[in-house]
Amino acid sequence: MLRSVWNFFTSDPNHEDRRETHARELEPQEKKSIDAIQEKTVTESKASGPSHHPTKVAQPVNVAEVFSKANIKKQTRESLGGNNNQLRPYDKEDNKCGVGGQKPEQSKDKDKIKQQLKQLFRRLNLSPVQLKPQDFLQVTSTSMQRNEPCEEENLVHTFIQSLLMMDYRARYLPLKERKHKVNTQRKTGSGTEEGDAFENIFRRSAPVEEVNKQHSLHPMDIQMAALLHSDPFLCQLMVTKLSQCQYALPLLVPSPFNQKIEFPLWTFRQIRKSWKLYEKNISRNQGIHEAETPMVAFFRFSANATSKSQIINTLINERHETFFHRHCRGSSKSCVLMDGVVEIAWYCPSGEKTDKFTDCIAFCNLHGDAQSNETQLKILSEESSINVVLLPDLDKSDRSMTIVEQLYNNPQPLICLLTEDECAITEMRKDKYKIGLKDRNKSDVSEELKSTINKCLSKITSHFKLSDMVKHSGIKIDETERCCKKGHEMAKQITALLENSELSQIKETFLPCQGKLWHEWCLKNKELHRPQGNNIEMHSSQKQMEMCKIREKQRERGLSTFMKLFIEMLDTANANEKMYFLKWLGFFLDEYSLEDLAALHLKYDNKWSKVLQLKKKHGKSEQLKVEQTQLEEMSEEINAATFGLEHLLREIGQIYESHESDKRIRETTGCQFKVSSLPRLAAELMVSGYPMELMDGDAAHVPLIWVKAVLDELIKILGDKRVFVLSVLGIQSTGKSTLLNAMFGLQFAVSAGRCTRGAFMQLVKVSEELKNHFKFQYLLIVDTEGLRALELAGRSTRHHDNEMATFVVGLGNMTLINIFGENPAEMQDILQIVVQAFLRMKKVRLNPSCMFVHQNVGDIAAGEKNMVGKRRLQEKLDEMTQLAAKEEVCDAECFSDVIRFDIKTDVRYFSQLWEGSPPMAPPNPRYSENVQELKDAILSHASKCTGVTLTQFRDRVGDLWNALLNENFVFSFKNTLEIVVYRKLEEEYVKWTWSLRSSMLEIEDKLHNRINNRQLHKVESRDLEQEMAKVNEEVKESMKVYFEEHKEKEILIQWRMKFQEKIEHLHGDLVRDAKRKLDNISHQREALSKLDGQKTLHERKLLYKSKELGFSLKQKHLDENEMKTEFDKVWVKWVSELAGDIRPLEEVNIVNDIFAILGEIHEVALVQERLSKFESINQMTDFTIYVNPIKKFGIHSTKQFVLPPEEQESVKNLVQSIVRGTENQVKSKSVAKMGYNKSYIQEIAQFVKTNVGKHKCLHTQYEFKKEFTVDLTLSMCKLAGERFAHFHQLFREANDPLIYLEKKKPEYFSVFQGFCTGATSAAVFGALICSELKEPILQSVYNKTAKDLAGEMRTNIPAFTGNRSNLEKHILKKLAEEEDFDNFMEYILYPRDHFEEFIKTEVQAYITRPNSSALAMIKVNIRHKENCIIIAAEKATAEVLSNRWDANMWLDIFSCCLKDELEYNKEHLTGNCCQDITDFDLLKEIVKKELRPVTEELNKGLTNPSDIKMTMFRKPPDEILIEHFCQCCWVICPFCNVVCVNTMEDHPGDHIAPFHRNCGMNGMIYRGTNNLSLSFCTSAVASDRSFYPSCNPDKRVRWKEYRTAGPKYSRWCITPDLSELPYWKWFVCQFQDDLESYHSRTFKGSGTIPNNWRYFTKEDALESLNKYI
Repeated sequence: MLRSVWNFFTSDPNHEDRRETHARELEPQEKKSIDAIQEKTVTESKASGPSHHPTKVAQPVNVAEVFSKANIKKQTRESLGGNNNQLRPYDKEDNKCGVGGQKPEQSKDKDKIKQQLKQLFRRLNLSPVQLKPQDFLQVTSTSMQRNEPCEEENLVHTFIQSLLMMDYRARYLPLKERKHKVNTQRKTGSGTEEGDAFENIFRRSAPVEEVNKQHSLHPMDIQMAALLHSDPFLCQLMVTKLSQCQYALPLLVPSPFNQKIEFPLWTFRQIRKSWKLYEKNISRNQGIHEAETPMVAFFRFSANATSKSQIINTLINERHETFFHRHCRGSSKSCVLMDGVVEIAWYCPSGEKTDKFTDCIAFCNLHGDAQSNETQLKILSEESSINVVLLPDLDKSDRSMTIVEQLYNNPQPLICLLTEDECAITEMRKDKYKIGLKDRNKSDVSEELKSTINKCLSKITSHFKLSDMVKHSGIKIDETERCCKKGHEMAKQITALLENSELSQIKETFLPCQGKLWHEWCLKNKELHRPQGNNIEMHSSQKQMEMCKIREKQRERGLSTFMKLFIEMLDTANANEKMYFLKWLGFFLDEYSLEDLAALHLKYDNKWSKVLQLKKKHGKSEQLKVEQTQLEEMSEEINAATFGLEHLLREIGQIYESHESDKRIRETTGCQFKVSSLPRLAAELMVSGYPMELMDGDAAHVPLIWVKAVLDELIKILGDKRVFVLSVLGIQSTGKSTLLNAMFGLQFAVSAGRCTRGAFMQLVKVSEELKNHFKFQYLLIVDTEGLRALELAGRSTRHHDNEMATFVVGLGNMTLINIFGENPAEMQDILQIVVQAFLRMKKVRLNPSCMFVHQNVGDIAAGEKNMVGKRRLQEKLDEMTQLAAKEEVCDAECFSDVIRFDIKTDVRYFSQLWEGSPPMAPPNPRYSENVQELKDAILSHASKCTGVTLTQFRDRVGDLWNALLNENFVFSFKNTLEIVVYRKLEEEYVKWTWSLRSSMLEIEDKLHNRINNRQLHKVESRDLEQEMAKVNEEVKESMKVYFEEHKEKEILIQWRMKFQEKIEHLHGDLVRDAKRKLDNISHQREALSKLDGQKTLHERKLLYKSKELGFSLKQKHLDENEMKTEFDKVWVKWVSELAGDIRPLEEVNIVNDIFAILGEIHEVALVQERLSKFESINQMTDFTIYVNPIKKFGIHSTKQFVLPPEEQESVKNLVQSIVRGTENQVKSKSVAKMGYNKSYIQEIAQFVKTNVGKHKCLHTQYEFKKEFTVDLTLSMCKLAGERFAHFHQLFREANDPLIYLEKKKPEYFSVFQGFCTGATSAAVFGALICSELKEPILQSVYNKTAKDLAGEMRTNIPAFTGNRSNLEKHILKKLAEEEDFDNFMEYILYPRDHFEEFIKTEVQAYITRPNSSALAMIKVNIRHKENCIIIAAEKATAEVLSNRWDANMWLDIFSCCLKDELEYNKEHLTGNCCQDITDFDLLKEIVKKELRPVTEELNKGLTNPSDIKMTMFRKPPDEILIEHFCQCCWVICPFCNVVCVNTMEDHPGDHIAPFHRNCGMNGMIYRGTNNLSLSFCTSAVASDRSFYPSCNPDKRVRWKEYRTAGPKYSRWCITPDLSELPYWKWFVCQFQDDLESYHSRTFKGSGTIPNNWRYFTKEDALESLNKYI
């Protein structure tokens, strides 16, 4: 393409091989030099800034000299031949020839030209980096302020932005006025206001020096500078847009710095022109570079006052300035870059009588004096069909006359336009004409010129073709650039494979994966999601196997040579080569299919016209059917013949999907690439600006595996960026793609007739300067095929349109609803579809927004008409809402009930696209203004929206499409984003609840110690709330931040109130529960106060006796054995004396109590009979022996009664409920503290009887036998009795005086021993205190460690790190790994029990594992308690010494310091026993000294994890975690018994489970058979089959309407899901025999297990857990 003028500064002939001409990176030294030049130029410009006096403009720096100093080699003339795309820098040797091939004697002053060029580029702020399409495929501040006056430095960017929006006013950009004075008002008189009128008007001012003038920038200089400064792809895009704007295009462009002339053939490659011949009634659509047309060339010699360009414009379009001329707005004499440029434009007839010319004609215009541009003149005169010369009066000797003479003698017709002649048209000789222009009417001249050209054209046989111009020597061809040539060669190589291939068979031959096989797969997939027949799973398995076979066939067909080559070229080419390759390939594929497609379209249009005519007639139904069938066949032919890049990318997608469907096959395909790399290639293309197919329009299907893989790769490349999704919806051929292209500079296909098929997406970046203005980084534009596509006939149209509308509306954050014209019928059709789509979004809680774009409206300036139109639209929307609401079974009266919509701001009226009639009409500027206004409105709305992440968009695509595959979208839709957000919220909720629970555990432990230490007698709720206040506030603040600052706060808002309420309730529950527990402890403490008092009194007496005995034997110097003998003699006597008046606690016989109590409630004989038979009731699965059927009156059955499965399950649930209630009652009794009471057994017996009495039959009428109640009561009483017996023994050991005093014997012996050996009271009592602290230390350490361990396990055990779903996933993993059927059934039938057992097992394993942190944690806590005791001793000593208190006060202070840390009773030490202690420093040191052996002994007892005693924990860590995880929802699915996974017990919304189970596992059978069901809930609800609800077995309910079956069904959300679910299919196959034996049913008949279930391995089952949970 045209080379950037910056190559003048950066060219290096010695490095041409490594240089890419359109994207050359400057060397650091070059960049530095360029920066220095620009800085110096700008500085000097500022220095010569605003002034009241004329100032000299700063001279630009000689850049060539700068680079010479930077050791850049000076280019020579010989270097020009090395690369004809590099412009040679201007230097002093260039004085031999001027600009554009001028001779030296005719050239302008070169220094002046060079200065003008530098000044031009400086004013336009053009940097060394070339502009690329990606620079404009983004939202920038320039693109948002296009209609405002701009600074000079922004002109190029604004020009390109306007051009991309097809605004032909891009040439006439308003410029911001400079705020400096220009010296234009010079005094012409003596300075007074008076003066002669003649003098003031006609007297001329003194001439201003040329150097002081700064002319306004010429519009064509801006255009040419933009082209010169752009890379080839942007140049091509700009020239294409110039062509759409009906502007002339650069054909030959002389370098501003040397004589080389460039022919930018590449820029014409994308341009297509359409025209119609009136006489022959033939329409043509052709690439303009290949079009053969007559060419009329215009020249001028010498300067003259008549505008040649203006004359040409009158021939092409009088109302449009195709060629810029001197009378156009903004024109000036200062044009720098147009001299010698040849522009070309085409006149295309419309097939009307009024056409100026009957065929397409090219008009070429050479700017400047033809005599000074000999090369251009020579080329044009050779290629032209007619030459038109603009001539002033010339002398015969004039040099220009020599050239005119040559033209006169050439065979081509010549028309001379004489500026100084008044003659009418005159034929001088054959095909040589002259026309005078002087003082003549322009219209007359135009008519004469037109008629003369037409006359000449009628005789001409030679034609001009752009691509033939490469034959001329002396010009550079942009397509000779290395990357362009490489791309061309690659494209040629690959398209050569298509030669001699039938177009209709080309896809089947070269793209085998996407044809019939892909369409069959799509059909099977839809059938899979809409199951039919009685056996859904067998139907699904059959369809899945058929789909697998199709995929296998796709793999067998493999890669065609064509596709192998295409993928390898994409994979190996560098970025520029790849872009050229794709461009060339697109051109070649279009050329290959163009001719045949045009013929097919013509046949299709004719047939369609015939069908329309037949529809208007009556009695032609048979013929109409035939014609419609033929129409469909033609449509298929067109589909088969349409062959473009999108089909190649689609084939890549199918290659990937076919291989991805079976990962066990090899990764490679016989090529140099891996199949797994294919999504990356597509993602890279998407990043570079290519649209990516989202929905295959031919198959009407989303290749979900491929699309997700591409989006995954896109996330890897860009990061998980946020995008604002903008989609468009409307009738076919109403300008949707054109609208998007104009708005964002995109290149969606816009040809008429068959336009976009399916849906395509394209990224538009938000520029860095605006990144803080928006909350997303990209716009994702989704373009779609039109609704009511002509080729989609029959009943499928409406369904297809509804699918498309729902899909597109669901994807978009905003959807543009495009309405064309004002046809009420078309409006009604689209509005009903659109409203229904939005209604569906509301029902699935998606909240997109919309704007209505009403295109092709006549007088959109009329405000009243607009208001009337808006009112009509509002009424129609409301009407359609009511119709759609009936169809969707939803309450909605008006459109605003469905979506937030403002008729005043959300409806936009658009002018017609064309300003006149095509093909010569330019785009309507008002249309571009409308586009800009719409764009501003969209971006304004988008600035308030966070959009979605690419990951969320990927998931949304899957959610929408999977739901659409099912017949009922709303019923089938699963909002993955909402589910993910809710799961994350649940994880946070788990953290918040743990913070509250762990805090309350700590508070409980502290207050528990205070109560037992008699430091606290009553606990108030406000005290607990105050203790919890800090943590509670932290949790509330954390919740506030999460809900208000989370990126998905719009979704979270729906759950905020409920979660806040649950946290409040949990806080209240924790406070109430803690108060209840602490109150119980207080009551126990009070109830035992008498016993405690007696114990304290006895201990004091024993202490006193031991002390006295020690003193009495002190002088005998006994050894240890003698002391022990003496002590033993008196110990029995002492205890007998103290305990003589106290009766010891009696042994209890709980078994006798059970028998006695049950004998009171039931018959004694029955109780005795059942004593040996009740044991197995907890493990029973068949309860038939325990019930009697209730026979209906008059009906006698000979069949043996069997309790139905659902009733069996109901009885099981009753038993489990009673077991759990019994366990809770046992826990609620403080037997270990208060002792056993036989009333406890009585309560349990009554509890069982009451619950059995409350049980209700589901539908089979029966009653329980007495044996059931007796057996169940015996079982529960036995369970409770065993635990009561254990706890009562602990109570006796702690409180029976004889047992208690016996346990204290070693302590008193140590006291006796101490005094006997002469120790002081301080030493003895210090040792005694430490000895007594041993057990309290250990107990308090266990209590603290329980909470710490639970917290650590929540972090370190994977099963405990998340929410309930995560815990269940690890349970299922463990079950699969163990393969124990009994464990599986326990999980299935008694999930809560299994969960709790799993937690206990995990906790036990964690604590007892090698290198367990539990031991270290316990030892750390022991050390902590030791420090607390030492600190307490030090504090007590310091205070007693400072206040001169006694030993009793020391004990008070000491125990007070430990009141929160451990339980310690010092009452027995107070009184006279320790009054002789005066050396408190010694007491402190003794405590420190004696405490160390105590803690060391404790540590020695904890050397192995097995030494940890779980019974020592007041509240074990497993119990803490069970409370934390199991205080959740335990409602089971009424079909398969899967448990709701919600973390909250009373959660908002429906019960849900990530994936359901096979219903046969639960015992469900096919009615009237003994065959276990194969159905999964999730697949059954997608079918038309029925079931019989357990609550009403005679009522048939369709699976799709399962919520109507009763209360327990209505709150379950079971989304249709035809996923494979390998886990439970593997389980059924692995344990088929066990299941059949367990349920006494078989998997036969209708329940026969499909063969493909047996292919799933345990590894597949385990892998699926990560996918579904």
